[in-house]
Amino acid sequence: MNDTIAAIATSQGVGAISIIRVSGSEAIEIVSKIFSNKKFKTAPSHTIHYGYIEYKGQKIDEVLVSKMLAPKTFTREDVVEINTHGGITTTNKVLEILLSSGCRLADPGEFSKRAFLNGRIDLTEAEGIIDLINAKTEKAHKMAINQVGGKASNLIKALRDDLANILANIEVNLNYPEYEDIEEITVSKISESMDKLEKKIKKIIKESKNGELLKNGIKTVIIGRPNVGKSSLLNTLIGEDKAIVTEIQGTTRDSVEATLILDNIVLNLIDTAGIRKTEDVVENIGVEKSLKLAAEADLILLVLDYNEKLTNDDKKLIEQIKDKKYITIINKCDLKKQIDDKNLKNKVYVSAKEDINIDGLTDKIKEIFNLEQIETDDMSYLGSARSLSILNKIEERIEDVKKGIKEGLTLDMLDIDLKNIWNLLGEIIGETYEEELIDELFSRFCVGK
Repeated sequence: MNDTIAAIATSQGVGAISIIRVSGSEAIEIVSKIFSNKKFKTAPSHTIHYGYIEYKGQKIDEVLVSKMLAPKTFTREDVVEINTHGGITTTNKVLEILLSSGCRLADPGEFSKRAFLNGRIDLTEAEGIIDLINAKTEKAHKMAINQVGGKASNLIKALRDDLANILANIEVNLNYPEYEDIEEITVSKISESMDKLEKKIKKIIKESKNGELLKNGIKTVIIGRPNVGKSSLLNTLIGEDKAIVTEIQGTTRDSVEATLILDNIVLNLIDTAGIRKTEDVVENIGVEKSLKLAAEADLILLVLDYNEKLTNDDKKLIEQIKDKKYITIINKCDLKKQIDDKNLKNKVYVSAKEDINIDGLTDKIKEIFNLEQIETDDMSYLGSARSLSILNKIEERIEDVKKGIKEGLTLDMLDIDLKNIWNLLGEIIGETYEEELIDELFSRFCVGK
């Protein structure tokens, strides 16, 4: 991190302004070489200056340049931001001049990576930045803001501090028994602490799964036989003719994707090919893909025909999805009833064509996922798969400690598992980390962030 980096920080295209960000020990020196305002170099920190970017005797653009000195910057390095007129040619030209004047083009996420490595943010706050950029709903935005603001980090740090106190007392009890004013740590006290920690970890895991829903949405796959109304249902839900609807069986041969925002949660809807036995090679590929998508779904919408009796294909589908979260949508309820539905579960009667009871379906989705119970006002969820994976490991290590207590392990043996838990909590916020993990995480950012 000894070099000075530069990148365009705004979306490229036609606009009022573009911002080019420069960070590093030579940021002020490099920009001073190409900026017409000679007061800039000696000006105080956190000031904005007017002038021109000039190169080889030519004016390139009229700009405003912000000067921010370390450590009171995002990266905790000297940072300069050049506000140019928007436009691909002008912006790229200024960046090109910076690169020929001593800057290196920043890697994706390198500004945020430097902020992390310099102690400005931790890993959960960094992940919150990604989520903030990608937030599609107000609730996802609130969750990301809380994460960027350190609510999730503070939660983990508090658990880590409690565990550190236990570890410190064990250390003193084992190695310095002559200190009488130190609290005596017993196996029963460790057991009590583990019960409290386990309860808190389970609560965080449960709430963080809600956070995943807010961030990534619900992968919702619509399945059923041909001509039961799957494509019509998709079109009605999203309010546009996205999928082709005909009376010909097998019209939908590949999946059709769309997005619906329901109660501030994104439904990633996928309409699939009708599932039936077929000799058509292309249609058969679509059927296999439909079954694969259903196996990976968070929610399945199984569409049946109100106007037809259950077929063997229907019954086979019902059996295949019985262990998944699913809703049985009995479509075409405006027609004469032929279906035997007494043993069907999670039933909703609709007519996609006539737009009947679509609200009943959306209410059922809210009920299944408790969407109305997900709150964001004081949200400190951990929204990344990485964090959830570590939390699950912590839960396992807590079980190891509790098992060790039952088996009569000594304090020094229990101390090993407790330190493992403490280290895992550190991995969540980045107190302990592997270089490859950091590189992979920040590579997900856009260039310039």
